[in-house]
Amino acid sequence: MNQTMIQFFHWYSEGDGKLWQDAEKQAEYLAELGITSVWFPPAYKGANGGYSIGYDTYDLYDLGEFDQKGTIPTRYGTKDQYLKAIKALKKNNIQIIVDIVLGHKGGGDELETFKVVKVDENNREKVISDVFEIQSYTKFTFGGRGKKYSDFEWNFACFSGTDYAEGMDKHIYKIQSEYGNDWEEMIDDEKGNYDYLMFNDVEHRNPHVREELNYWAKWYFEQTDFDGVRLDALKHISFDFYKEWITLLRSNSGKNIFAVGEYWAPGYLNLLQRYIEVTEGCMSLFDSSLQNNFHNASKEGSSYDLSKIFDGSLTQADPLHSVSLVDNHDTQPLQDLEAPVEEWFKPIAYALILLRKDGYPCIFYPDLFGAHYVDKDKEGNDQEIFLNKIDGIEELLKARKDHAYGEERDYFEDTNCIGWTRDGDDEHSGCAVVVSNKDAYEKPMEMGEKYIGKTFYDLLGRSEEKVTIDEKGWGNFPVPAGNVSVWIVE
Repeated sequence: MNQTMIQFFHWYSEGDGKLWQDAEKQAEYLAELGITSVWFPPAYKGANGGYSIGYDTYDLYDLGEFDQKGTIPTRYGTKDQYLKAIKALKKNNIQIIVDIVLGHKGGGDELETFKVVKVDENNREKVISDVFEIQSYTKFTFGGRGKKYSDFEWNFACFSGTDYAEGMDKHIYKIQSEYGNDWEEMIDDEKGNYDYLMFNDVEHRNPHVREELNYWAKWYFEQTDFDGVRLDALKHISFDFYKEWITLLRSNSGKNIFAVGEYWAPGYLNLLQRYIEVTEGCMSLFDSSLQNNFHNASKEGSSYDLSKIFDGSLTQADPLHSVSLVDNHDTQPLQDLEAPVEEWFKPIAYALILLRKDGYPCIFYPDLFGAHYVDKDKEGNDQEIFLNKIDGIEELLKARKDHAYGEERDYFEDTNCIGWTRDGDDEHSGCAVVVSNKDAYEKPMEMGEKYIGKTFYDLLGRSEEKVTIDEKGWGNFPVPAGNVSVWIVE
């Protein structure tokens, strides 16, 4: 069966503590659509308590169990509800992918005094002060949990930098410690060195930190029996650390844990390939370059050359390490990395990741269920956003589950109309897919000898015509203007 992932949340998922319950209720529906894995948001308590999206990690051991940061549940529910959702999904043969945020911690419990230097925010390698002392919230005692599950206490020596100094302006302060007065090695020189991202930056060169994070991973697996991990903000974390962490997790769990990382570098395929190289292929990466192609294609309309839609993408260059996507929580409207794919193009984009052989496709929660939220735009004004369920998304998912198998023949010779066919296999009949970003077309494509005389219809209902395969195994497959058609055997 084809593998298909869903990101079962978005940045503005309602903070009513019901996401885990929603996932439990939707388990059978997701399985019917052919979803084989669910990527959940960070499930542990954040610095902002019940309001936290989860990426401001406070206590990794608090899965909605302890009264901390003003709440027992997380934004998404309690630990019991989380475990029930996992059980329901696994009962429906859906794997669990958990979100791992190990680059920073927020919401420290106590002030500590230690030495730092200021660095230039645009070039973190550039020191712009002498060594001096600050006070910052770098001590974590986890008063609500105490020492249950772990007695490890985080202090300033566990961090390489912070952006908070009591009584001073917000700035990036490089912590001076025994583990290094410089940043950890990154694969790129963006901002000089982009080790520091936010809050208290975790010092992965501290052996006690590594030991604790490895111990926690084993504990988390034993609690939840997850099947995969989504690794947050890779460009800000030591690649050496994650290579070790994943190896130990797989060894300790006795399971070949799937791993996909977020190295967000749209248009920079070389950086994705470099990261895969230095981590020795131990994880897949989200194809940020392909997502960027989709964004541009949706903006440019008929002036975009569809025959080049996969150019510069990880899905084309290294499909075995690619998780393809159309949108995610970072690219959705009003986010810092905002680069949404226009609604008209989304059925096309989903056909391109769901119905082809390369890549591991991930669909986005609002595209299946819709979403509505309000946030500030770049000018500080309230903006109301409606994200609609994508037309034909269920049919496209079912087409992947039932028809996207076998040999793939490409017809990418036209700038405004591309297509491909899938042969099918012993258990599944194939399909023909045609995409247009301009006019209505009829595209001649080969289905193969076994389909001679067979009649095809458009699963998406875009066309009422029928296509009969001729004596050479070919058919002329229509597509409406600016749309996609998916043709299967009657």
